Amino acid sequence: MFIVHHLNNSRSQRVIWLMEELGLDYNIRYYERNRDMSAPEALRTVHPLGKSPIVEDLDSPAGCQVLVETGAIVEYLTGVADGKLGPPPTPREVVLYRQYLHYAEGSLMPILFASLVASKIPLFGRFALKRIRPMLETHLHFLEQELRSRKWFAGAEFTAADVMMSFPLEAAGSRGFLDDSKRATTDWMKRIHARPAYHRALEKGGPYAFGPRDHQSREPDET
Repeated sequence: MFIVHHLNNSRSQRVIWLMEELGLDYNIRYYERNRDMSAPEALRTVHPLGKSPIVEDLDSPAGCQVLVETGAIVEYLTGVADGKLGPPPTPREVVLYRQYLHYAEGSLMPILFASLVASKIPLFGRFALKRIRPMLETHLHFLEQELRSRKWFAGAEFTAADVMMSFPLEAAGSRGFLDDSKRATTDWMKRIHARPAYHRALEKGGPYAFGPRDHQSREPDET
C-alpha cells in the first residue's frame, strides 16, 4: 500500500496519474495550499522539506519508505511494477527515457518557475523576462522537434518519461507558451489527456489548474 501526499495544483498530480497507469494500490492524503500558494506546514510532519509529492511505501521489505523528488518516485514505482512504463527495450530508447525522466525537473521546470517569479516582480521582472523567454523558447522548440520525430518522448510507446514531462508542458500551455508553431507538442498533450488513467487521476486528485479546461480551478502556480 502506498500513500500519496497530494498538494492541490502541484507536481503530485503526476504521481496519482502514474499510480493509476501502473494499477498500484494507494490512498491519497490531501493538502490545500496557503493563501500565498505555499505548501501547508502539515507536510513537514511527513518529510522535513515540507514539499509535495511525498510517497510512503508502507509495504517495503525495508520497512516504511518515505520518498521525495518526482523523478526518484517514478523510478521507484516503475520498479515496484516490474518495469511497467519503465525503460524501453532498445538501447537508444533507454537513453531517451532516462534523459526526459530527468530533463523535466532538471532543465525545463527551473526556467518555467523563473518566468513565473519574474512576471510577478514590477520593473525588474520585465527585464528578467527578456532574458528568460528566449531561453524557454529554445527548450520548447527543441521539444517540438523531438515530438515531430516520434509519438512519445522515449520512442514509439508511452512511458513514465511522458508522465514526467506532462507537468512542465501543461504549465507552459496554461501560460500561453504553446502556440500554433508547437503543433506536435499540443498533439502529444491531447494524447496524454485522452488516456483513461489520466482522467481517473483527475477525478481522484481534484481540480487541477494545468489540465484540460473542464478541470482547471484557479490561476496556475508552478510550485
